[in-house]
Amino acid sequence: QVQLVESGGGLVQAGGSLRLSCVASGRTFSSAAMGWFRQAPGKPRNFVAAISWSSGSTLHAMSVKGRFTISRDYAKNTVYLQMNSLKPEDTAVYYCAAGLNSILERDYNSWGQGTQVTVSS
Repeated sequence: QVQLVESGGGLVQAGGSLRLSCVASGRTFSSAAMGWFRQAPGKPRNFVAAISWSSGSTLHAMSVKGRFTISRDYAKNTVYLQMNSLKPEDTAVYYCAAGLNSILERDYNSWGQGTQVTVSS
């Protein structure tokens, strides 16, 4: 199993930036990729971005493309989500996940506890 710990969430004004971090420990070699998902109140959890551990290839949801960037530090077992030009609709709990390089929630088998991101207008 992989253990994931997110950090970096907080309150920011619209147009601002935040960087989320996710540190992985445990059987990290068992996961091909890391992903970020988010869940707003009363809504389902949605894919945000994913990155392959080995190749660094990335996937980004259309809603965040050009504003958010996922990256990884292989040596530190850490994945980042740089979020720029934040909008109020980006407000959600952001979850880090480990699994396949996929946009599908079911392809991830380890999840962090989540970190709250709130964007004020």
